[in-house]
Amino acid sequence: MRVTAIVLRALIGLVLGAVTAVVEAVFLVLAALGFAYSFVSSRGERAVPRMVGTVAGWLAEVERKRLEIFLRVDGVPGGYPPLRALAYLVLRVPVGLLGGAVLLLLVYGLALAALLLYWWTTGTYPPDYGPNAERLLAAAGVGGVLLFLDLQGLVGIAALERRLVRSCLAPSSRQAYEQRIAQLSTSRAEVVDAIDDERRRIERDLHDGVQQRLVGLSMLIGRARRARDPDRAADLVRQAHEEAQRALEDLREVSWRVYPAALDADGLRAALETVAERSAVPVTIDYTAGRRPPGRVETAAYFVVCEAVTNAAKHARAERVTVQVSQEGIMLRVRIEDDGIGGADPTGGGLAGLTRRVAALDGRLGVDSPLGGPTVITAELPCG
Repeated sequence: MRVTAIVLRALIGLVLGAVTAVVEAVFLVLAALGFAYSFVSSRGERAVPRMVGTVAGWLAEVERKRLEIFLRVDGVPGGYPPLRALAYLVLRVPVGLLGGAVLLLLVYGLALAALLLYWWTTGTYPPDYGPNAERLLAAAGVGGVLLFLDLQGLVGIAALERRLVRSCLAPSSRQAYEQRIAQLSTSRAEVVDAIDDERRRIERDLHDGVQQRLVGLSMLIGRARRARDPDRAADLVRQAHEEAQRALEDLREVSWRVYPAALDADGLRAALETVAERSAVPVTIDYTAGRRPPGRVETAAYFVVCEAVTNAAKHARAERVTVQVSQEGIMLRVRIEDDGIGGADPTGGGLAGLTRRVAALDGRLGVDSPLGGPTVITAELPCG
């Protein structure tokens, strides 16, 4: 079933590629006229008219999206110079038209095969053909060979499409290295900011929670020491004991948010089950990942789930949260969905910190939260 879906998706992509090739061929003819006019009117000073460059970039982006969706071509970023987009279209149009011709031959061959099958099953042969079994077998053999060659041609067209878009639109090795260095520099600075934000949050939790509890506990103990009435002193000691218990609970909560001990001892699944138990809203955990991910990946996935569940309970007014953790190849996928009111801001403090944390591991974080809900947060983390 999965193979059939992949083949069908690739065929749709090739059909769309043949249609866009016709459109791009018309555009290139008009662009050539625009080039000539621009060159003459500007006396050679302007090589690419602005409108031609804009349309070429848009068509190249359409092709990139088509190949990404239907032929699974990843790693080609958007945004190209006009000349590069035009060069890609010039090379790509013959490939698309060739793919359209191969598809038409496939449709023609399938139509002939259906006609032969109809003749054979109904016995209604044309007058000049007749019920000749040898002819039918010969036609079937030749048709099978042509079908094989046609399918091989489609595979070749798909491979040529992939190679062409990567060679024309993907950054060069030097550009890729420069982009990688820039990403690492940015992610390093963002990690430092995230650590500082986390320290501020811990300080705030300790100051507003545990410290206030300890101040109250100290005051109760002082009042109990000064009390002359034994019953009053006993009541104050009881209140101090209760305040000490609440301070311990707050301290455990803060330490759990800093880093849960269960994550190292029992793994991500056990830590997420604890999150579900402690959550104010019902949380369903669907954990299907195979082998245990590396520690840094488990930590990032854990904090993604924690932040999403906390936001669902505090801000989204959700009644149920679903957490799915799966593994596809070397990627750990985490998906959190709640039935709240939506409207989550990806640039807010908590989600922005998660984005930086995930990006530091070369992962991706997505937030889809339309007004009215539902809110879906996805994280993809490489385990390799």
